[in-house]
Order: sequence, then structure tokens, then C-alpha cells
Amino acid sequence: MSRVLILCLSVLFAGGQAGAEERVALVIGNSDYRQFSTLENPRNDALDVSVALRGLGFDVLLEVDVTKARLDGVIERFAKAAEGADAVLFFYAGHGFQAEGRNYLIPADAEIRSAADVMTQTAALDLVLGAMARSDGVKLVFLDACRDNPFGATLEQEARLGKGLARVGTEADFLFAYATQPDNVAYDGTGRNSFFTDALLHHIYTPGQDIQQMMIGVRRDVLAATGGKQIPWENSSLTRQFRFDDGPQSISEESMLYQLAVKAGDPQLLSLYVDRYPAGSHVQEAVAFLETGGGTRALTPTEDADRLWELARRSRMRPLVEVFLERYPSNAKADEARRLLASIPRPEDALPGTICQRLATHPRDATGENPGVPFDRLQGNALNAIRACSAAAARSPELPHYVALLARATAAAGDLAQAVRLYRDAAARGDLRAMVSLAQLYETGTGVDPDPQEAITLYRRAAEGGSHDAMINLAISMLESGGADSAEAITLLKRAASKGSAKARYNLGVLAQDGQVDDPAAALEYFTEAAHDGAPEGYLAAAILLDEGRGVPRDPGRAANMLLRGAAEDRGEVVQQLTTAAGQWSRETITETQERLKAAGYYTSMVDGLPGQNFSTALAQWRIGGFVAQVLVN
Repeated sequence: MSRVLILCLSVLFAGGQAGAEERVALVIGNSDYRQFSTLENPRNDALDVSVALRGLGFDVLLEVDVTKARLDGVIERFAKAAEGADAVLFFYAGHGFQAEGRNYLIPADAEIRSAADVMTQTAALDLVLGAMARSDGVKLVFLDACRDNPFGATLEQEARLGKGLARVGTEADFLFAYATQPDNVAYDGTGRNSFFTDALLHHIYTPGQDIQQMMIGVRRDVLAATGGKQIPWENSSLTRQFRFDDGPQSISEESMLYQLAVKAGDPQLLSLYVDRYPAGSHVQEAVAFLETGGGTRALTPTEDADRLWELARRSRMRPLVEVFLERYPSNAKADEARRLLASIPRPEDALPGTICQRLATHPRDATGENPGVPFDRLQGNALNAIRACSAAAARSPELPHYVALLARATAAAGDLAQAVRLYRDAAARGDLRAMVSLAQLYETGTGVDPDPQEAITLYRRAAEGGSHDAMINLAISMLESGGADSAEAITLLKRAASKGSAKARYNLGVLAQDGQVDDPAAALEYFTEAAHDGAPEGYLAAAILLDEGRGVPRDPGRAANMLLRGAAEDRGEVVQQLTTAAGQWSRETITETQERLKAAGYYTSMVDGLPGQNFSTALAQWRIGGFVAQVLVN
């Protein structure tokens, strides 16, 4: 039995931190400066991060617009709290700078008129690090403080002052997460939160995720949201793993919402799914369910409150939090839900940048907050997108990504010539999405004269800037042409995979199973990681390897787990395989799958490893709700 794959352009409950672990945090957000212009985001960033951390079991010291005198006392309180703690976290949003390789935080009441004032009016980050060092536990430092030099002409000629923040190195068990690379500056954001904090808030609740994997997701989101103009960075000396949420690894938020909605037959949640995930794996099923009037009841307090709350806080979808509070106002999590709701802007308060990204983001630039919009859907809303993106580009001229989004909306409206001009402008100013989109136009000769060499040049520029799409497109082109470029193609795919590209991991799995990279045994890891990173087709590919023993020992039990994960998350390929092509699977793997479905209450026939109507029905029922209530182990 040989099934061919080609290159392509455990779960819900039990979430939460370890019960016996002591966690403390100091969170500071300085927006209202006496000397400098007000920063829009830091106050919100601190408030919202404090809500998340409290929900994850941290005792939080929160300070907003803290003065120099108060800051000294707060650091001492933090130091005492850190003693004996298992995890200690410091989050700072506001102005910060470096001088002679040391980092300084600027209190709200600082008045800096000369170089001599720098040391007396600011607080050295070293003071905070010294307080954290009193703990023998994990120490996490998040610095959203790399905004541009606030001093202006006052200290413009001061040679000791550097750009952004300096890299910090210290003893073991520290992790430093910067909003952008050392010696660079970050943007203040165009919505309620900065780009960095917004991404952090959308990944911090993901269960079963190590912090360094979380930072890959944060980095990927910020790069996508800014078109590559800002790339978060971390420096770690951790000697142990740390997870904000120690619950078992979960399926995607998208599949969680679908299964919760359809299992309950809740039309409000199904409509929310369709609106939120217009290109989702289950969107056709959700639409069909709504059109046939399948939604006849709603969530019930006894069986659905915990599930809805976990999904609401993880996704930060305002409608989900509102539904939770509306239906479960007396729930134990209601107060936390109200605090979370206060931190999520209402749709009518959204700024142009937020609206532009929601309406025009390319699906390949999907983030934790924004899944992206297919081109055909954008075509139906192009004028609204053009208005929002034009306003966003005017408000934030330093971010060419809004021009790139405006170009995509303009192309959707049918004005390809203007779209090309906008793409060229954004690409010239460093936007990665504009480079990739323009390269694709040159490849196909759409709106421009065909120019394969110009396409390659643009792909290379975008790849150097960090674009996963550019790396993958270049790699696939090289592999298809053959020759000496195959080694470079593999390097590009591995680079994209290391930066969190699920598509790159999947393609590496295809190459590994064919012996073109690493070895066949590596294919299983590539496929599994791809699935966990957002490419659910990886589950089916991994199941095939485990079922056949191709490059790895046969493991029908694990193959069954992969199949059930894929059945919950993919576009229906696993269910189709097991119903229309069941003969391609070993009897042992079918048996293991039947046993799991029987334990879940979906399969009622004899466990015999043979397909049949009851098996097909059980798989269909699992797809629309089984994973919400079951835990599987890889």
C-alpha cells in the first residue's frame, strides 16, 4: 500500500497552571508622561496583560503611569514577593532606552534636560533584574519599551544613548522577550494594544505550549501585522520548560468554536464561526447547518460553561465573552470575564488600522486575532476596505503595510493598475506582503508584463526580510526546476519552518519521507509539528506513516489518535479516507480508532477493525463534537 503526498503551496478541559506553583508578576504601563507626548497603548497593554496573568494564577503588582519615587518602592515589594516564587515575571510598556549598553525605564514624571539627568530621573532595568534574581525559579522579562528616542533634540548628540534597547545577558533561568530586535525600535500600535502585546495576549492562553514556542507565534503575528517592519526577539538562558497554561495540547480555536457551536446546535455561535473564519475548515458545514435550520437549541449551563469560557479567554473574541456573561452571569469566572470584556474594544470603537486589517489581511498573514480574508470575500467588501485602509495609511505613514492592504483591496475592487502602483510603493518601503504579491503578479503577468527575474528578486528581498511565503515560493520553484539549487531550497524551507511556518514543515515532511532531506523517520516529526502549528493535513500524513510503518515503527494506536485529531480539524479528508477508502488502512489502525470512538460514546457496534455504516456515522459525530469532550494523547 503506497499513498502519495505532494508538495503544497488530548484536549479541552484540564487547562490551567500547575496548582502548587507560586507565580508573581510586576506589570508597569507608562502612557501619560510629564515631559513627552502621551503614548496611546502602554496603559492598555499593562491593564490587559495583568488581567491575563491573574487568570493564569499570577499574583500581580500593577502600576500605571508610575512615578520615580513610587517605582523604587514597587521594585522592593516585587523583590520580596519574588523570594520563593516558582515563576517571576516582569512586563513593562512605555518609554525605554539604552546608554552604554545598559537599559533604562522612564517613569511618568521624569524630566530629562541633560545627559546628567538620565541617571537620576530614570530607573535602571538592572534594579528589576536584581529583584527577580531573589527567586530560584523561572524568570521572564517582557519589554515593550523599544519605542523611538523620546528625547528629541535635547540629547540628540549624546553619544552614550543608543537606539532601542540593548541585549541583556544574565545568569541561568532568565528569558528576555523584546518587542523588537535589540538596537531597533518598535511601533506603538494602531489599536488598543501595541502589536507586540496584542500578539502576546492572543497566544498566552494556548494550553500545553512552551514559552519559546509561544514566542514563535508572537513573532510570526507581529511580523505579519507590520509587514515585516517589526520582529520580536528573545534571549533565553532557561534551563527548564515553562508553560503559562499547563493543560493538554488543544485543537485550534477555530475547531473548538465549530464543535462547541454545532454540538450544541447553537445558531448564534455557528453564525459567529462563519463570520470569524470565512475560509475555515468547517465553514461549508456550518453554512449548511444554518441553512437547513439545524440550530434549534443553545448552550446549557451544566455542560457548556467551562468550554465556552476557555474558548472565550483564549480567542479574546468579544462576542464569545458577551455570550458567556449573558448566559452564565453567576459563573465563578464571571468577574474575570467582565475584566476581559473591558479590555476588548467594541466594534464601533475600532480604529481604521484595526478595521483595515480585519477586512483586507491576506489569509497567509493570519494572526491569533485575525484569520485573514479570502480574495472572493474581499471583493464583496472592497469599498469598505479601501476606505479603512486609506485612513489607516494616512494615520500611520510609517507603516507601509496599510498601503499593501490598500493595494489588495484595490485589486479586489477591479483597479489592478492602481493596485500595482500601491504594491510597488509599499514594497519599495520594505513591506513583505507587498513584495510577495508583486512577485506573484510578475510571475503570472497579471497587470504587468511577465518578468520571472523580477519575481525572483522580489521573493529574495522578502525572504531576507523574514517572509515565510517568499521562502516557500522560492524553495518550491527551485525544487521543481531541479539542479544545484535544491540545497538552497531545503535551507529556505528549514528557515521558514524554524520561524513557525506550518506549510514549510509539511513540505519538509513530504521531502523527508521521500529521502530528499534528513531521513524518512524525520517526516513524522515534521508532519506532527505542522499539524500543531496550523496545517491539519499533517495529521493524515502522520497517520499514514504510523499505519504503514514507513520510516518509523508501526504504531496503530498513535495512528488512530492522529486520525481523530485530523477528523476534528481538517476539511474532511480524514473522514472521507476512512469511509470511502478504508481498505487502504490496516485493520489494527481501524480497530484502535473504533475503540476510541466507542470509549467516547459514538461507536456502538463490535470493535472488529472493519469499516461500516456505524463506523462512518461515529466518525461524522466525532467531527462535529467529539473533541470538545475528549482528551487524546499523541
